[in-house]
Amino acid sequence: MLETAKMNKTKMKNKMLFSTSLALLILLLTMNNTLASNDISQLISEAEFTSYKNVAEFIDHSPKVTIIVPAEQSDVAEFGPEVVKGLTGSDCDRDGKMDDNQTCNAVYYKLWLKYSLKK
Repeated sequence: MLETAKMNKTKMKNKMLFSTSLALLILLLTMNNTLASNDISQLISEAEFTSYKNVAEFIDHSPKVTIIVPAEQSDVAEFGPEVVKGLTGSDCDRDGKMDDNQTCNAVYYKLWLKYSLKK
């Protein structure tokens, strides 16, 4: 009986070790994907980047993202309670989310540094 309890305890330890190892592996893979996606130069080549004359042109040619925002009371009054309001902006860092001007400028500057220091 004591031997069976020891075997069950060993099995539980092995299961815990396996679960912890699996969780750690998933965490490491997720972190690797996140770190890799932070290098925007993997998504925007030097040739594409140097084709832009300035940051405004870079922003204009970035992918567009539309989000749903709450309708203002004047929109509801004019179009009714079922009105949906959208806002479209640029996705400068290519993460699928709308970026503000500061983020777009930072991405442009990061690419500019990377590609201008290469020469």
